[in-house]
Amino acid sequence: MSETTSLDAIDKRILRIVQNDASLTIYEIATQVGLSQTPCWKRLQRLRASGVIKRRVELLDPVKLGLGTTVFVSIQVGDYSGKGLAHFAANVAAMEEVMDFYRVAGNVDYVLRVVVPDTAAFDRFYKRLIALVQLKDVTSCFTLENIKSETAFPITG
Repeated sequence: MSETTSLDAIDKRILRIVQNDASLTIYEIATQVGLSQTPCWKRLQRLRASGVIKRRVELLDPVKLGLGTTVFVSIQVGDYSGKGLAHFAANVAAMEEVMDFYRVAGNVDYVLRVVVPDTAAFDRFYKRLIALVQLKDVTSCFTLENIKSETAFPITG
């Protein structure tokens, strides 16, 4: 399958089901989409092999794990050399507090979503971050309330 995979209506129904509850059995999924188990299993295998389904995970509650502080960090780098950016990206991606890491277009170069127990933990993270390479600007926005957090993509059709 290509980078943009062609999905039919049954594939899309399967994906809507499994991204909301990956613990369902093949029988339960097949029943919901109107297939027998073998064709449903084959479709799931194809979706996994093509990379449409990347992995199966359990979603955890960060607050119950003592990770109640989420910070969005916007970064402007000072050095745009290929080596400097690659070094920076590899090191930031390896930091366990970084949940999402995007290179973006616009006024900043990178945006991170960082999850930590508290502001003291963020300060320790911040010091490690700014020690990686010389940065032009780092702006941090501490969240006050999580109004919506979704993992399921809107699959239409």
